[in-house]
Amino acid sequence: MKTTKLQPSKKWLNFSAITSRKALAKTIALVLGISLLLTGTPAAAHHPFGGETPSNFFEGLLSGFGHPIIGPDHFAFVVAVGLLAAIKERGIFIPIAFVLTALAGTGIHLMSLDLPAPEVVISASVLLFGIMLALKNSPNSTVLIVLAAIAGLFHGYAYGEAIVGADMTPLVAYLTGFTLIQLAIALLAFQIGKSAIRQVTEQPTLVLRFAGFTIGGAGAAFLSSAILG
Repeated sequence: MKTTKLQPSKKWLNFSAITSRKALAKTIALVLGISLLLTGTPAAAHHPFGGETPSNFFEGLLSGFGHPIIGPDHFAFVVAVGLLAAIKERGIFIPIAFVLTALAGTGIHLMSLDLPAPEVVISASVLLFGIMLALKNSPNSTVLIVLAAIAGLFHGYAYGEAIVGADMTPLVAYLTGFTLIQLAIALLAFQIGKSAIRQVTEQPTLVLRFAGFTIGGAGAAFLSSAILG
């Protein structure tokens, strides 16, 4: 007796794909939202040691590791550049440009030079990159690299507040710490973005656009707080 193998209907396959896509998008948005809520309130400078300047290598390294994480504005921005890198050609240069100019921004602060309205610019950068991540057609990699580099100067300037007056050893440790942790966060976001795109066949970047809406919303809240105090 000949048997026929039952095949799932195209309608069911399409429904499953849509359901999977929506579930993945909601998961990413939820994780990002919870992460932002749990990390505290935005400010131009965050101090892992309660405002005390690191006095040795270990304290400097821990302070560097902690600064981009306990500052939700910094954290959200690094996640945004990592996700944007996942959808762009040569996108990996976006977080690299940010990290390198963040070092320069810290140097500007340590030389007692001033950048205008760092709190406002940092918050606006989160909003801007959230919007660009949410756009169906965002600017090309070159534009994003330039914008990330400019934002890096201001984020780095804020990082410099926590290390002003420190000796060379904790200073070097601090710079090393915040550079490594930012690269780690950006690369993790990059890999998550690539993985999310691979799991969706139709409109693969849609899941990351949901994350962009979440980050943009957080950026709007940060910006209003920075402007209104």
